[in-house]
Amino acid sequence: MRWILFFGALIGPSICCQEKFFGDQVFRINVRNEDEIHKLIQLVNSDNFTLNFWKPPSTFGCPVDIQVPSFSLQPVKSFLKSQGLEYSVTTEDLQSLLDDEDEETQHNEGRERSGDPFNYGAYHSLEAIYLEMDSMAADFPDFVSQVKIGHSFENRPLYVLKFSTGTGERRPAIWVNAGIHSREWISQATGIWMARKIVSDYRKDPAITSILEIMDIFLLPVANPDGYVYTQTKNRFWRKTRSRNPGSKCIGVDPNRNWNSSFAGEGASDNPCSEVYHGPHANSEVEVKSVVDFIQEHGNFKCFIDLHSYSQLLMYPYGYTVDKAPDAEELDKVAGRAAKALASLLGTKYRVGPSSTILYPVSGSSIDWAYDNGIKYAFTFELRDTGRYGFLLPANQIISTAEETWLSLKIIMEHVRHHLY
Repeated sequence: MRWILFFGALIGPSICCQEKFFGDQVFRINVRNEDEIHKLIQLVNSDNFTLNFWKPPSTFGCPVDIQVPSFSLQPVKSFLKSQGLEYSVTTEDLQSLLDDEDEETQHNEGRERSGDPFNYGAYHSLEAIYLEMDSMAADFPDFVSQVKIGHSFENRPLYVLKFSTGTGERRPAIWVNAGIHSREWISQATGIWMARKIVSDYRKDPAITSILEIMDIFLLPVANPDGYVYTQTKNRFWRKTRSRNPGSKCIGVDPNRNWNSSFAGEGASDNPCSEVYHGPHANSEVEVKSVVDFIQEHGNFKCFIDLHSYSQLLMYPYGYTVDKAPDAEELDKVAGRAAKALASLLGTKYRVGPSSTILYPVSGSSIDWAYDNGIKYAFTFELRDTGRYGFLLPANQIISTAEETWLSLKIIMEHVRHHLY
């Protein structure tokens, strides 16, 4: 029996998780001052409760979401009450939501095995995503190619789709990363939807056509394949890689704390059991190193986009310091216009700013590494939602999430194209 005290998000999707969460709940807390943040950190770091932040404390007044196993529910409630921390239960029965997600996903996979086309409004296995990537490359051989840039710790291939209308290997390029945190399923789903959108809109949409006339787009829909498979076979809420940590029983590294940009600084942990463990050294994770090596060898990337969830944020460097990035003013204007474009479709509101300010301190992150290595236009999306469903965003929101995010991404890519030289 396990519970989830989620100070802000949970509900929705899962393929065939073996670990069960019967009776788990989700709690939300709005922290009001620094003292309350310290109390929550004390709570989560305690070995007595086996808790985990889903949405760590950021700025005062923003909700904090925490996962709590059922056996810790009563003592955690007592702790919160004794410390004057108010909370609300946002999910009464997590397992029922996971069961619903399993049923929907299995139904979709059954239809596709029977010959139905790939359903972009559903969550998919790694195998199904890779097969769809194969299909795109086969259907558009003069425009799309599938590139293997490396492999995961468990030896799964890391496949990137390259969209190019040119012949040169080093044309200016845009990198789109998705699924680096494996439990954030909306990011992988949005990534593969975007791939199909690119091939369907080329020569029809003047914006994407003009971008591809002079730039290439590289899209990695599943940046952490081992973790993704693990979320679908063992634990729906797994975040990290699946690498082994010598001397520790705990598995995996947070791949978004493993980049060589203020490595092992604030917002990362040296504890292998932590969800934000930075790893033994920068680029220790083969999944991260594969991307780093590819981008550096290419040498002409102008934009780096990383898709995450959840919180509805559009962020730019820095994460490891509150000091302004040299290009902060321009990046803020671009992000502001992108967020406005996103909201134009369905009214979805995104907050914009540097990640250290509007989220929380992060060292060793992908966009800080990109920016510090000369890729000026580096942005992180925290996709839907703000906490009602969190990592379990229902599949019926995939298409709308992807569509609105695409409008935002096009604004960024067009800006990059206009400022190439």
